Amino acid sequence: MSAKIYRPAKTAMQSGKAKTHLWVLEFDQEQARRIDPILGYTSSGDMKQQVRLTFETREQAEAYAKREGIEYRVILPKEAARQVVSYTDNFRFNRLQPWTH
Repeated sequence: MSAKIYRPAKTAMQSGKAKTHLWVLEFDQEQARRIDPILGYTSSGDMKQQVRLTFETREQAEAYAKREGIEYRVILPKEAARQVVSYTDNFRFNRLQPWTH
């Protein structure tokens, strides 16, 4: 039984950072998923894939995994490189790119 501990990134549909401050422990897939031949649904007998535990800090998630004897790996979050752009820069006299329509 192995798991990964990570902090989720914000989705493309979000403008804010809701639900990205918690750390998540998810179990890895132990059984392969299979496709039902009649309906075409994807299913699995592995119930641990449905378990998703959240923690306030990475240390709490690691302590839980150690206490329960779960083999784990930590995926550190990547901070987004934000570029500050001003709307008024579009109308500067000394633009780097010429104004085109």
